[in-house]
Amino acid sequence: MVNTTYQIPDQTRIGHVHLKVADLERSLKFYCELLGFQLMQKYGDQAAFISAGGYHHHIGLNTWHSKNAPPASSNGVGLFHTAILYPTRKDLAQIFKRLRENHYPLTGAADHGVSEALYLDDPDGNGVELYWDRPKDQWPLDTHNNLKMGTERLDLEGLLAEL
Repeated sequence: MVNTTYQIPDQTRIGHVHLKVADLERSLKFYCELLGFQLMQKYGDQAAFISAGGYHHHIGLNTWHSKNAPPASSNGVGLFHTAILYPTRKDLAQIFKRLRENHYPLTGAADHGVSEALYLDDPDGNGVELYWDRPKDQWPLDTHNNLKMGTERLDLEGLLAEL
């Protein structure tokens, strides 16, 4: 039986995600050239590790079992999306402007109360969420002080007004 009183330490963070991709160069163009990640290390045409701010890697990309493979089924099990947290609303506005200028399509945009998010797919159909968190003291609570997240329309023009 599992001990249900255990709680993961408060300071625990998700360190990185490793994605199977069909074409490493195509993925590097998306993640590095469009989204602005830094290439930290590359292993030929099979794998690459990319980062924000010089960390060893936030995202690993590899073709070890997926070179030239079709995208995974959107109706099957697997990763729903990778979420990339931006430090400020202005930073989110800057990447939104960049996506628009490059005519990169969004699959959605939402105000979740606790955060504002842009959704898109990478070249392999992997979901990507780009978001910023509101300060915790601004998170919406119900009458019992429980967190009350939702999915409302994100004011994209208001987001761009940050710039």
